[in-house]
Amino acid sequence: MASHNPDSRRPQVAAALSHDGANASVDCSGIGAGSTAGIGAPAGGHPVMQPLSDDPFRPVPPCSPPADGAGGSAGRAAFWSVTVPCLLAFALLTAHAVRSGDWGTAAAWGVLAGLACTRLAWARLVMCAALFAGGLFWVSVGVELVRFRMAFGLDWLRLAGIMATVTGLTMAAWWRLAGDAGRLRHNLGTDTAWPRAIAFVLAAGLLWLARWRAARIVLLLSDRFLPGSGPLQIALAGVYAAWVAGLLLDPARARKARPRLWALFSAVFFGQLALGLLGAHRLLMTGALHLPVPALIMAGPLYRGEGVFMLVLFGVSVLLLGPAWCSHLCYIGAWDDACSRLRGAAAKAQGKGRRGKGPAPLPRWAVVLRWCLAAVVFAAAFAMGRAGVPLGVAATAAGLFGLAGVAVMAGLSTRRGMMVHCTAFCPMGVVGNLLGRIAPWRLRVGPGCTRCGACLAVCRYNALDARRLEAGRPALSCTLCRDCIGVCRHGAMQLTLPGVAPVTAWRIFSVLAAVLHAVFLNVARM
Repeated sequence: MASHNPDSRRPQVAAALSHDGANASVDCSGIGAGSTAGIGAPAGGHPVMQPLSDDPFRPVPPCSPPADGAGGSAGRAAFWSVTVPCLLAFALLTAHAVRSGDWGTAAAWGVLAGLACTRLAWARLVMCAALFAGGLFWVSVGVELVRFRMAFGLDWLRLAGIMATVTGLTMAAWWRLAGDAGRLRHNLGTDTAWPRAIAFVLAAGLLWLARWRAARIVLLLSDRFLPGSGPLQIALAGVYAAWVAGLLLDPARARKARPRLWALFSAVFFGQLALGLLGAHRLLMTGALHLPVPALIMAGPLYRGEGVFMLVLFGVSVLLLGPAWCSHLCYIGAWDDACSRLRGAAAKAQGKGRRGKGPAPLPRWAVVLRWCLAAVVFAAAFAMGRAGVPLGVAATAAGLFGLAGVAVMAGLSTRRGMMVHCTAFCPMGVVGNLLGRIAPWRLRVGPGCTRCGACLAVCRYNALDARRLEAGRPALSCTLCRDCIGVCRHGAMQLTLPGVAPVTAWRIFSVLAAVLHAVFLNVARM
């Protein structure tokens, strides 16, 4: 990563984003205006990431884990001068929450204290933000208590001294953590520290905002079963989002991690739905049954003339991630993905090697069928609503349509190795692809493409073929799953975002995908 090798067959993005683990010596993890990714253009014409610091204000030398001798002494000194003050500061904040009877917030502070015991670079950034906010909190509490005592003519000097001491201890912990000693202590994964920290903050912030704004329902499951425990779930969700971001930031790992994370999301979704139908009604968001058929996201409002919550949520997701809703967040799409992979598994079990394991492209008439089917489904939903068709009849039709989709997965996706349901049957796939054109994300095939066919062997959305490679862009059915980028050995496949380098675009996309995945996973299902 420190130099460019023109003969390397690793993709440029993978080389720039690969995890250096404990020996990470550079940081190119800034996002947006907060960082400047140095992009060089040597003789080969391929962009090369220049090493960056894990500090947004000034470059710092690499921090390697202390070994023995003087290094071990420095590591022990960093523990006592950084970790212990942080634990003390979080203990004070935890004690205040316990004294106030807010045990959920106390547990959340405990999660941050646990991060202080790790050596993760992204945890350092999160704790710096938390400690600084904690210092401001102590100032606010101190001023309020002093004003109260002064208003009633009580002694306030002693209280002011205590609050000043507590504030000073918290800010001293923040100062040590933000300095060189903190970087020495928390030196694992410096290359992805900022994106993962941002993922933590965004996921936790969105869940906190949703919990605060949800007036009619208890949004978080933890609050339903243990009232007041929402802050703990939010803190854990932030940690999970940071972990997911770490997986998605590495192209090679993302190709394997994405379907597994997607399957986890689908399992949680349908697991909660099944338990809710069996009697655990607190697992259902509204207490009313909503058929888990993606087409109903739009067909439902067309039939009822109201109830656009899921449609708005879908629209916002597509505006943020483009058509990637279909490859990262759809609860049914994970089934189709799993079915399409069975063809490759069967070929491998029969000893056929790579030949015959790739997806079989769909005929051109399947694309036309997809558009016609979407038009028929949405028109039928609207017509049934205007004609006053009973809800039971409409629900039965929706259920049969959903079962037909499952049959397509089991019968066609498994046989062709292609996600036939998502690319030729699901009406919301069409909507996602169309709305995705509004989002700024694009997948482009650069001039370095050698037509080796590696991308064709992993594309399960019928979006790549020889003609599309020649045109330099995939078909409309592309869902930005990015599997093709992970296997491209020549760096020709790139995810682009106007105004930023491809490496930065990959980072922004990965963080947004991780955040939305964590938020959706932690919100109670319908």
